[in-house]
Amino acid sequence: MWQPEPGWHPMPGGTGPSTLGVWRAVLGDQAVVVKRLVAPRAHDPAELSDPRHPAYWRRAADVALSGIVDGTPGLRAPLTAVDEDADGITLTQQWVEDAANSGLFAAHALGRFAGALLDAKPWLARHQLRARLRRVEPRGGWPTLARTTVADVADHLWQQREGWLAAVEMLPQVPQHGDPVPANLPGREGDEIVAIDWATLGHGAVGADLGYYLLSAREEFEPLLDAYLMGLPDGLATSEDVALGARVTAVYTALSRAEWALSRVAGGEGALAGKYRHPAVALHLRALQRQFPQIEALLDG
Repeated sequence: MWQPEPGWHPMPGGTGPSTLGVWRAVLGDQAVVVKRLVAPRAHDPAELSDPRHPAYWRRAADVALSGIVDGTPGLRAPLTAVDEDADGITLTQQWVEDAANSGLFAAHALGRFAGALLDAKPWLARHQLRARLRRVEPRGGWPTLARTTVADVADHLWQQREGWLAAVEMLPQVPQHGDPVPANLPGREGDEIVAIDWATLGHGAVGADLGYYLLSAREEFEPLLDAYLMGLPDGLATSEDVALGARVTAVYTALSRAEWALSRVAGGEGALAGKYRHPAVALHLRALQRQFPQIEALLDG
């Protein structure tokens, strides 16, 4: 059975359904990050074995083996070695130093990446936002948010989700990192960001990556939108297209994350409102509050 080597240091971020763990290590004189992926078993969800699903278990390895984003504009991947065995895959990636990239630089890079030409691969993810909302459907939407002051807004947006999903799926579909949080956009080489965690690489609505990034960014929506548009190739999409893709992605993702965080603490003693300051909840609630202007825009639309 595969085991990490003695002396490897566990790192945060190893919480994916197919991820056994992530470690920082030194091989020779080179700092690396080692990530272990576990192959799906018979009882695991079928989505882990679906090459088009965002949760496909081995996409990060396929990205590294293909070299598909080794030289793309805006974002590129670091050098990564892939070692497969009967039980899973070990990814050994060069350590990427944190370049303290600003939000505006990151948004501009995401716009440039949206103009990349990716070879057609059967494992590129599709319909990421739809897949994430589908996980919520068995619970009937966001039931914990129904106990909060955003209950009516959340219910209205949940009922309107199919219309908004259809609207963004009609937008230009462009290359999408899929999880462009600041922690996954750490490095920089010249005008390019060296990005990590390519497990959800695929195609999505123009502006969708910007919407995901917006939830963790310090900057406000308008300057990030302008920076993204400056990086986007001419004629690929309008500013209205980008704003819609970003807005729908940000709002529905923020609501889902807030629901997830609240549902984890809702069963404990005390009123739900008294748990808003819980460290595992407050971060997601603040992100949701920052999206109120985007929520209002969807309600007006």
